[in-house]
Amino acid sequence: MQRSLDSEKLQRLAQAVLETEAAAVSALCARIDEAFVRACQFMLACEGRIVVTGMGKSGHIGDKIAATLASTGTPAFFVHPGEASHGDLGMITPKDVVLALSNSGETEEILTILPIIKRLGVPLIALTGNPRSRLGKAADAHIDVSVAKEACPLGLAPTASTTAALAMGDALAVALLESRGFTEEDFARSHPAGSLGRRLLLRIEDLMHTEAAIPRVSAEASLSDALLEISRKGLGMTCVVDAQGQLQGIFTDGDLRRLLDHGELSIRDLSVGQVMHTKVRSVQAGILAAEALRIMDEQRINALPVTDEHGTLIGALNMHDMLRAGVV
Repeated sequence: MQRSLDSEKLQRLAQAVLETEAAAVSALCARIDEAFVRACQFMLACEGRIVVTGMGKSGHIGDKIAATLASTGTPAFFVHPGEASHGDLGMITPKDVVLALSNSGETEEILTILPIIKRLGVPLIALTGNPRSRLGKAADAHIDVSVAKEACPLGLAPTASTTAALAMGDALAVALLESRGFTEEDFARSHPAGSLGRRLLLRIEDLMHTEAAIPRVSAEASLSDALLEISRKGLGMTCVVDAQGQLQGIFTDGDLRRLLDHGELSIRDLSVGQVMHTKVRSVQAGILAAEALRIMDEQRINALPVTDEHGTLIGALNMHDMLRAGVV
């Protein structure tokens, strides 16, 4: 029979869960000892992969730990211990390290494959809540992730124990990350679709408009011709080049508005060379898009010409290109 709970009681229950799990994680700090260091050393020396295994809720946590390791510079994957007994043990090689999770340390599916792991001679790291368990005793490095109590009021559902195991997995991953000198760019390479990947990996050459899509006119072109070029190419500006394609200046739609506002000579009477900006900021194709964005912000401009090392115009882009690429 479903019982209704008032909002105040619901809040108290939620707070109690968070307090219990926070205490479980906090207690782990005292257990960062020689066993933790030994586990890190095994993984740093690993020439193969970290093979993570666990059953039930521990398996879900293990899967996440494997993903975190892999994305932070430590190649890893998850193997289900039940499937391991039916062929998946072939995924483990003598160059690997096994990281096994079991709160009780007595998970039968893991104990079944222990003899094979030992026969392969691979280091075994165990995260359990019972150092005296069979898994704990068999491990080359055992890390104690026991908890005083589960957050579940029945004391049955894995809650605080899985949180503690997950936090310890993060501690291992970050310790290894620092030890390997893993950088933002390394992280971006394994997350190319993420915002950090786009920010750190995309270069101007990946975004710029090239060839016929580049807005450009000669210095002798009329302002009417420059306006048509700006409209056709849709970048809000046109580059001004000489006969060899060398960048000489830039003229923007904003410049045109300012000319009209100030009551300058008729557009028909002016060439773009008379009113263009000659002190134009350009970039090279190989720089990061994030660096180009910084330049645009500092200069308060919305578009950039792209030149080669000799000053020849080879591309152009504007803020909309940055937005579409997710750099902004």
